[in-house]
Amino acid sequence: MARRVTVTQKLGFTALAWGVGMLLFFPILWTVLTSFKTEAEAVASPPSFLFFDWTLENYTEVQHRSNYVRHFLNSVVISLGSTVIGLIIAVPAAWAMAFQPAKRTKDLLMWMLSTKMMPPVGVLVPIYLIFRDFGLLDTRLGLTIILTLIDLPIIVWMLYTYFKEIPGEILEAARMDGAGLWDEIVHVLTPMAVPGIASTLLLNVILAWNEAFWTLNLTAAKAAPLTAFIASYSSPEGLFYAKLSAASTMAIAPILILGWFSQKQLVRGLTFGAVK
Repeated sequence: MARRVTVTQKLGFTALAWGVGMLLFFPILWTVLTSFKTEAEAVASPPSFLFFDWTLENYTEVQHRSNYVRHFLNSVVISLGSTVIGLIIAVPAAWAMAFQPAKRTKDLLMWMLSTKMMPPVGVLVPIYLIFRDFGLLDTRLGLTIILTLIDLPIIVWMLYTYFKEIPGEILEAARMDGAGLWDEIVHVLTPMAVPGIASTLLLNVILAWNEAFWTLNLTAAKAAPLTAFIASYSSPEGLFYAKLSAASTMAIAPILILGWFSQKQLVRGLTFGAVK
């Protein structure tokens, strides 16, 4: 029997949802507005919200000082590359755990996820030395590898939960029709889990795009993504808030647009299998 919700409750929950949403979105909105201010107006007290002298000077100066396009392309290559490689590795792994489970599969999954709980700085020195010795410092390949490894546990975990919702009888029917292991994964399992795979892809692109610790410590100039582009506006002379806000807006704009247009697919994938 469905729970009855009154109009007052609906309005209350709607207002609460809008309030939480605006609270989360306000820092982004303030960053965008600050990017159109002068440095003096950016630090003025009390701050002005809309009534100030709007200017594009910060964006012009940011583009003249840094090559935004190069940093943007580095972020695209690193984010998409690490996500695609992670999916190629994670799909067979998640298939094995979901449909050929061992006795301690859950323990293995928990151990994989626990690696995300370790502070990255704890392994910075050995990874830095490995990258230095193998010539991977300040390269797109090096960053793609490290981001693949750090996000792989999340990719495997998410795909495992999606694959577990697919009836095993469908795969058994495919085997009876002569499907081999590769055909079973590629032509039967993967198409049925497209919503889950798509949401996993989108989420991990966002995680890789926003990764700052490894990109700042393993790059210098050639392979620096947009996170390094933002960090370059923090200098010993102080923070230039207007220019920093302009750089931040230019860095987050692509991923905000991606999230806006893919929100339905992302929500559909994240709720995949929620209703029995």
